[in-house]
Formats: sequence, C-alpha cells, structure tokens
Amino acid sequence: MIANDVSVRDWQMRSPTMMIGKSFDTAGPLGPWLVTSDELPNPHQLSLKTWVDDELRQDANTSQMLFNCYDMIAYLSQAMTLEPGDVIATGTPAGVGVKMTPRGYLKPGQTVTIEIEGIGRLINPVIDEVVL
Repeated sequence: MIANDVSVRDWQMRSPTMMIGKSFDTAGPLGPWLVTSDELPNPHQLSLKTWVDDELRQDANTSQMLFNCYDMIAYLSQAMTLEPGDVIATGTPAGVGVKMTPRGYLKPGQTVTIEIEGIGRLINPVIDEVVL
C-alpha cells in the first residue's frame, strides 16, 4: 500500500521529535488499495515516483531505502506487538521537498501523486491547515 507521509514542517521543526508534524488530521493518506505478498513478491526492487502537480520530485527505487521491510518488522516487533491491520510507514528514498534547493514545500491547491510499481497511484490534493 502507498502511504503519503505528509509533514507539517513548521510544527515538526519546533518539536524535539517528528511526531507532531506527522500527526495532523489528513496528513497520512493511504491507498489506493492493498496488494498481498503473492501479488508483489519483492518489495525491495520497486520504482517509486512522486510528482507535485506536473513536476517530478522523486524518481527512486525501494532498493535505495536505508532499511528493508523485513528488517523493520523484525526490529519493531522486539518492542511492540504487531497486529493485522497495523501500518508501518517505512519512509522513502531521497528526493522529498525539504532536501530541494530552494525547498519545495507544498502549498494549498497543489496535487501530490505517488506511484509505486506494482501497486498503483495515490493522488491527494494539498489543503490548507485546519485549525480546530
């Protein structure tokens, strides 16, 4: 499944951890569907692309990730019980906006499209922060 791991950077940068900046309502869209291991036998060799509007911002491969999926599951399961339905957001290879020069922060009205080979495309609009 694709996860759009959105960060609200101003909140993320004023906290000692990244959690608050990744915890806003609507900041973690998932989808468009799940694929099973028989449909996608090797999660470590998949093309991953991200566009903001029509601009390709990321063209990477899951083989470039720091940790593979199996190692993440083994490590996390030492500290917590993983249950069916739990989601582990693995992170992404290089190419996201904070590393760009100038920085490519998202703006309301833009559209983010993430495509992972064998899974599909997740398309989400960028909306303004909702203050409750």
